[in-house]
Amino acid sequence: MKVLILGSGGREHALAWAVKRSERVTEVVCAPGNGGMAQIARCIPADLKDLDSMIAVAEAEQPGLTIVGPEVPLSLGIVDALRERGLRVFGPTREAAMLETSKGFAKRFLQRHNIPTANYAVCTSPAELEKAIDIFHAPIVVKADGLAAGKGVIICQSRRTAMEAAESLFAGTLLGEAERQVVIEEFLEGDEISFLCLADGKHVAPLVPAQDHKCIGEGDTGPNTGGMGVYSTDAMLDPGMTEWILHHIVEPTIKGMADEETPFTGVLYCGLMMTARGPQVLEFNARFGDPETQAILMRLDSDLVDALEACIDGKLADTELRWSQGASACVVASSAGYPGSYEAGFPITGLDDAARIPGVQVFHSGSSLKDGQLVTSAGRVLGVTAAAATLEEALRRAYQAMAEIRFEGMYYRRDIGHRALKKTK
Repeated sequence: MKVLILGSGGREHALAWAVKRSERVTEVVCAPGNGGMAQIARCIPADLKDLDSMIAVAEAEQPGLTIVGPEVPLSLGIVDALRERGLRVFGPTREAAMLETSKGFAKRFLQRHNIPTANYAVCTSPAELEKAIDIFHAPIVVKADGLAAGKGVIICQSRRTAMEAAESLFAGTLLGEAERQVVIEEFLEGDEISFLCLADGKHVAPLVPAQDHKCIGEGDTGPNTGGMGVYSTDAMLDPGMTEWILHHIVEPTIKGMADEETPFTGVLYCGLMMTARGPQVLEFNARFGDPETQAILMRLDSDLVDALEACIDGKLADTELRWSQGASACVVASSAGYPGSYEAGFPITGLDDAARIPGVQVFHSGSSLKDGQLVTSAGRVLGVTAAAATLEEALRRAYQAMAEIRFEGMYYRRDIGHRALKKTK
């Protein structure tokens, strides 16, 4: 089977790596891919913001399976378009992906189906905003309604700063594009967990949990990013809590989408806050997370392709996912200046030495090939990922590998997993 993966980041590199391990796969094609992915797959040009460009690639390649990595192609309806052409594709339809592409839709959906989430207001104008903000106590969370590449959430310490943040979203000065609606939420305290599940429209199969580190700075300081690192361990959720989340959050979501005639097939990513009143949904994503996928797939022992095909065929209930015991961790190396402006095109060295460390895989988030040399091409450049029997050992291996790698302006957090390590001391 030929598998086509749409995307160019660390998530897609991890997917390509996992797919290539399947005995059923003869070729992996990535569109557009990146410098690292080109070492294990055939990369071809594609514009992920242009539906016609992606359709043309799929029609030319005729893959046995297409996997959609990022959210933008889902929001454009690539799954609907490929299904209409008789191609097998893993991911939700444009309507089902609204769980991610519209925060307002997701919050109203959660309320309709009595799924636990923070109190909120959806505002369509500055006047509505002014009324709504009076109901909330600081700190107040302000969210862009649409896709914002992980940068559309602002935690405000006063009503005044919340008003200013929301007004800048309406004006388009914060994200470069004006929002039609803005979501205001109560601030929730607790530990954040990424809980991902495969779904076939009726049934779900949970992946191992993970915890992301969104802030650029150590100690969880500074502006939010797309994710600076992540870890996954067996100890993050006990079996009873996993069952509770499935019963009260994931299964009602999948059933609710089916009842509303928008069945959800693909990956349901539940961003959860583990609060004193129980798990609460912070957000949904309609695809694999980045960098969560890198750490999660390092622990998958069963065939990923079999599981994704079971979702497409509605046979997930007959499929068993097998996981390695222990832990995994991914540390992201970014360009200087990220998540703000940064320079690119710097040579990357030391990758072969890093890859020789046992249990380590280096996934590329933003690299390209220039005259045969791998160079930086994005804000997040690499996800150095390791698996081991313990979290401490997984982190030791990841940081040992990171120490081998060099590029100008390279930055990474040295405290990934700090919350879990603190609990074990």
